[in-house]
Amino acid sequence: MKDNQDRATEKNDADVKDSRRDRLKLALRENLKRRKSQARGRSETSASSESADASLDTASGEKP
Repeated sequence: MKDNQDRATEKNDADVKDSRRDRLKLALRENLKRRKSQARGRSETSASSESADASLDTASGEKP
């Protein structure tokens, strides 16, 4: 009888560990997606601002 309870406890512990591992995997994946999206946004913003700065410099005919 005690062996059955020990096995049930071990199985429950394994399920908890698997569940935690799955949640961590999902959280890491979502974090990576968010960071990549932020990096893309920053590169697009900096590229567009650099071209805007260049066009302002050439419009006046003077170099900074």
